[in-house]
Amino acid sequence: MIALGLSILVASCSKTAPQTSTSTAAATQTIVYVNSDSLLSKYEYFKSIRDKFEQKSKKAQADLNAKGTAFQREVAQYQQQAGTMSADQRAAIEDRLARKQQELASYNENASSALANEEASENEKLYEKVAAFLKVFAKGKGYKMVLTYSKANPTVLFADESLDVTKEVVTGLNEAYAKDKK
Repeated sequence: MIALGLSILVASCSKTAPQTSTSTAAATQTIVYVNSDSLLSKYEYFKSIRDKFEQKSKKAQADLNAKGTAFQREVAQYQQQAGTMSADQRAAIEDRLARKQQELASYNENASSALANEEASENEKLYEKVAAFLKVFAKGKGYKMVLTYSKANPTVLFADESLDVTKEVVTGLNEAYAKDKK
């Protein structure tokens, strides 16, 4: 499973937007927070990229396992036939097997690196989407700052639940994502 996360999302607004008639306790505040654990578990864009990476990771692992199994079969075959080979034949096959083992390790490293780079790129896109949305959201609600809260990384030690705007943010992000998909 991939480890996607948002560290701290802070969106500052220089102008206060007028309050809507449906004001909540959070709407009268200038600082609110978003629970990033809930945001990530309910944001459809995040779910889709998480699923995509899980599939890619499984495919890469299956490919690596298949190559590893084929290599193990070659080694087993060599070990069975080594007694009937000349020293030169054994040396040539051992060199070839050593190169294959190195190629397999290199393939694993390259596949892992490519997946990690793609994951980092998607994390950046995720951050940019959420941050851009929060900037507009905060300005529209008159918030001066939007903080993030996570049980895994509690940068906010306590916040009144009336300041939690996660539900509104998730709804807005999912609506924007649904429009983008069309």
